[in-house]
Amino acid sequence: MRCYITLMSLTNVIDIPRPSYHHGDLRQALLAAAKEIIAEAGIENLSLRKLAERAGVSRTAPYHHFSGKNDLLCAIAAEGFRRRHGLAKETFDDPSLSQEQKFGEFICGYVRFAADNPEEYELMFGRSIWKLENSTQELRDVAYPCFQHQVEMVRSWQEAGLISGDNALRTSQVIWGAVHGIAKLLIDGIYTDAAQIEEVSLCAVKLFIQNPA
Repeated sequence: MRCYITLMSLTNVIDIPRPSYHHGDLRQALLAAAKEIIAEAGIENLSLRKLAERAGVSRTAPYHHFSGKNDLLCAIAAEGFRRRHGLAKETFDDPSLSQEQKFGEFICGYVRFAADNPEEYELMFGRSIWKLENSTQELRDVAYPCFQHQVEMVRSWQEAGLISGDNALRTSQVIWGAVHGIAKLLIDGIYTDAAQIEEVSLCAVKLFIQNPA
């Protein structure tokens, strides 16, 4: 009987091997698994133990990459800022687009990003990190330049005469407040019609542009 149990145990190990990751691959795999858990059950139901189970690794493996749950949440938020910043920069640097088209895509693209990534967006701008002063250095190093780029874009649109104002920082904050409000109304279920969201976003574009074509 003892030999039978031993053989069965070995068979189970062979039949269900743990995934093999390179060091960098495991971190990305853990982030992807964490986002899945958050999407399915919410932030409060995410833990490093559940994350290890989802990724199919040992319980200690996540701690090689994240010191705790807050560190993990900040890493997810940082990844979101990198992607959003990349999308905004790609549009702004596109020479085939007019200034008005760039501004329109900035507004609509921001809301679209929030709609496509609601849980990630909530981490990027939610109180669980910022109001509680739980941000990591990694997150701050990504988030602050992202907003600074927004200020620079607004300054260029002001200089081009597209939008009003002579204070790029304050104008950026107002525009950010507007698009964040639209995004939150969508994520929180106040606005549920995608077509309506598009109309609201385009309305915001027209309100900010001084002389729309």
